[in-house]
Amino acid sequence: VGVERTFPVHTPVIDEIKIITRGDVRRAKLYYLRELRGKKAKIKEKRDIRPGAKAAPAAKAAPAAPSEA
Repeated sequence: VGVERTFPVHTPVIDEIKIITRGDVRRAKLYYLRELRGKKAKIKEKRDIRPGAKAAPAAKAAPAAPSEA
């Protein structure tokens, strides 16, 4: 059983929003998905084919070594 919830985006309760996957859809409003079940309810994953899209998060994750002065 799925539960649909809405949250105000700018509330102080929400610290950050992480996008895990992006879906490839042709509509802005996805209300039609509420009635769909099974394979019809799946959304194709949008692949990021921009050059250097995967390299940026990997470089950011490596912490810089502290230097002794």
